[in-house]
Amino acid sequence: MTSVPEELRYTEEHEWLLRVGPTRARVGITDYAQSQLGDVVFVQLPAVDTDVTAGESIAEVESTKSVSDIYAPLNAKVVAVNDILDAEPETVNTDPYGDGWMFELQVDEAGKLDATLDELLDAAGYQGVIGG
Repeated sequence: MTSVPEELRYTEEHEWLLRVGPTRARVGITDYAQSQLGDVVFVQLPAVDTDVTAGESIAEVESTKSVSDIYAPLNAKVVAVNDILDAEPETVNTDPYGDGWMFELQVDEAGKLDATLDELLDAAGYQGVIGG
């Protein structure tokens, strides 16, 4: 059974978001996504201080099967990246909702993050996307 934590919000592109501050969200890929990719061998993350636009590809995950784009779920600035993934990209497979997170995004006001999170899928909605 694919894990879909209730406290997260999800995109139809298989990213998850967790609010970690009033204007800040942590982003990673879902358990379903990592299982579809297979063994992750490389993760290309965005640079800190990069401004990103919702819907644009800002990172890549390379597995033994394919290369997949990771899309920005909102207009924001990259404020942190998970450096663990440089040396241990397989962490995306072993702990996609924990140590396998990818980057953190920050917006300039909490209301923008509220609005984005409200528009994203909840756990039940994401289960519908993946046929769970």
